Amino acid sequence: MLTLVWTIQIITALLLIVLILMHSPKGDGIAGIGNAAQMFSSQKSAEKGLNKLTAIIAIIFTVCVFLLGFGIIK
Repeated sequence: MLTLVWTIQIITALLLIVLILMHSPKGDGIAGIGNAAQMFSSQKSAEKGLNKLTAIIAIIFTVCVFLLGFGIIK
């Protein structure tokens, strides 16, 4: 059981790295001065799906960290 949780944790860690790098940058840059960046800030459905998937993987990773950190799984 311990090996399974470690494997899940490593896989979710790698997935989190990939998913976070796939997100589009949210910085306004110089367009933030005149609030011009808000004109093109609509979130597409692919981005929403990516956000949900990233949140699910992050929750799984956090659960594995707590299980391993507090020694619940031996």
